Amino acid sequence: MRDVLTLILAGGKGTRLEPLTRDRAKPAVPFGGLYRIIDFTLSNCINSDLRRILVLTQYKAHSLSRHISAGWNFLPRALDEYIEVLPPQQRIDENWYKGTADAIYQNIYTIERANPRYVLILAGDHIYKMDYGHMIRSHIERGADLTIGCIPVPRKDGSHFGIMDVDKEDRVVGFLEKPADPPEIADMPGQTLASMGIYVFTARIMFELLCQDATRTDSDHDFGKNIIPPILGTHRVFAYRFRDQNRKEVPYWRDVGTLDAYYQANMDLVNVDPVLNLYDREWPIRTYQPQLPPPKFVFNDGPGENARRGEAHDSMVCQGCIISGGHVRHSILSPNVRVNSYAVVESSILFDGVNVGRHCRIRRAIIDKEVQIPAGTTIGHNLEHDRQRGFTISEQGVVVIAKSELPETFAQRLKPS
Repeated sequence: MRDVLTLILAGGKGTRLEPLTRDRAKPAVPFGGLYRIIDFTLSNCINSDLRRILVLTQYKAHSLSRHISAGWNFLPRALDEYIEVLPPQQRIDENWYKGTADAIYQNIYTIERANPRYVLILAGDHIYKMDYGHMIRSHIERGADLTIGCIPVPRKDGSHFGIMDVDKEDRVVGFLEKPADPPEIADMPGQTLASMGIYVFTARIMFELLCQDATRTDSDHDFGKNIIPPILGTHRVFAYRFRDQNRKEVPYWRDVGTLDAYYQANMDLVNVDPVLNLYDREWPIRTYQPQLPPPKFVFNDGPGENARRGEAHDSMVCQGCIISGGHVRHSILSPNVRVNSYAVVESSILFDGVNVGRHCRIRRAIIDKEVQIPAGTTIGHNLEHDRQRGFTISEQGVVVIAKSELPETFAQRLKPS
């Protein structure tokens, strides 16, 4: 793996995840209480023995850069091992990145300086477990110019992805970017073969293609639209079928690009047998771990729904949390959350530092960092009332409360209902 340079594209706006991406890049959005979305891609790299990694940032990158600096700075630069954040430098162009290919092209001098034989390109905003080493070895053994990671998805969802057509040797013979009528996989009715946004390039070929594309004024400078389709007849382009390291019956790969997809992926974690196994010691997911005390549950004044009893059921509760006489069910609590007496939190995701006041009732909600919920507030029980208060509500009725409001604004909008 010493000949491989890994590039993680982490500059997307993530507009469909607003307001969670109002102040942070999509890869920096918290996930599963303790993690950020990008931790899964970075953990896959470390577990795959990849040690030269550049993270290409762009929009609202401060939170992401701070997280990587705090939790991912353990590789020794003296041994040419690193995870380095690479902000836009405008060495070639004065504009923001125009597409995925342009993001790589604008950093071509930095990439060439690393002198890789192969380049692995990843997205920093998907949740999955994968050993990239298998894909890289497949690329080398086939003598490929480009290898594309792929996974079957329901045909009805194919319009959201780049869709491939392959021959019996998995050589790519067709590539359509987000087609309205995706082609069906021959032996898998109702399924279509989607690109995962994971590419292994032979470096020399990649440099040539990027330089050619950069001169085209009619190009969107995107791999799926402009780089891949024209080279299928002239280069050796192969598909690589996703091999899941999650060790479950159904392969797990999630694009948490919408509020409902994000909410459901989090809620999957609190099931008795979650579809994503975070407790697998053979494939650990790493992150920044703040130095905080263990979670604490206090008060037990008797049985009953209205009792003052600190408890959490079917939930994930991170360090520093205090459940002080409140009830938590089927929820995820990030570090330093406090749930006060007689409050009930159900099927919700609470980010770092949220404080839930006494007698609050919260259901099917995502509450961003440091939000202070006044005593007696009800959220998620009357969506029309939540909508009138100006809260974001997803298509499936999840209430999202942003962190960027002023405290006095929150106090006004979160008056008890």
